[in-house]
Amino acid sequence: MTNNIKGIIFDWAGTTVDYGCFAPVQVFREVFYNRNVEITYEEARAPMGLLKIDHIRAICDMDRVKEEWISVHGKAPTKKDVERLYEDFEPMLFSILEHYAEPLPHVLDTMNSLRNAGIAIGSTTGYTEEMMHVIAREAQHQGYEPDHIVTSTEAPAGRPYPWMCYMNAMRMNVYPMKQMIKVGDTVTDIKEGLNAGMWSVATILGSSTLGLSKESVETMEPDNLSERVEAARKKLYDAGAHFVLDDISELPALIDHINKKLNEGEHTALLS
Repeated sequence: MTNNIKGIIFDWAGTTVDYGCFAPVQVFREVFYNRNVEITYEEARAPMGLLKIDHIRAICDMDRVKEEWISVHGKAPTKKDVERLYEDFEPMLFSILEHYAEPLPHVLDTMNSLRNAGIAIGSTTGYTEEMMHVIAREAQHQGYEPDHIVTSTEAPAGRPYPWMCYMNAMRMNVYPMKQMIKVGDTVTDIKEGLNAGMWSVATILGSSTLGLSKESVETMEPDNLSERVEAARKKLYDAGAHFVLDDISELPALIDHINKKLNEGEHTALLS
């Protein structure tokens, strides 16, 4: 019996939909701005992949943000402040989500290739179940529909814990975990895959880690773009990624490469 890859678990925003992962970023910035605290795009993106309330908590814990919050509000952000920020965040995000579900380039062709190869397609996300109802519906209308979706609110904890990956594996009836790949676009995605004992793969173009719109990628001076891409690649490899791809179209060839490694007796534990 061959030890080929049987299932792949994809992230959503920045990996399969929402080029550049812009939907949550602009809302994170706005909710803090409404409390007279400005956060940068980099600060808004840094915890990307976490459950959204955990994401807000992580921003509040950043030294610079905390210092500015203290200067404005007289004390460090509290648990109640985090809850209030999230209460503002959720309806604002819901109001724009349907506009950020367009599949990234090559996603539909890649999914067809995986299905033709008999590979199950799962997904995890930092969005809640309610948010995913919107995203999944709109993505389906545009041709993208994974076999399984597990949200951070369905599991005991979100990323970087492996629980969502395990829940996907159970629903996909795939085991062992070394015969699965996690594909994402952030450091948190990579750690989720590693913690689950999976091959952990990242993509760059369209990712939150790169943080560029499709228009910016297409119009940026080539040397500048290459520098940004390589910086993102290094960050993802430093986080422990087994492989970092330019985009998802490279995945089928990578699967062939991993299958060869698996059938030669190599697995993720030997690479981590």
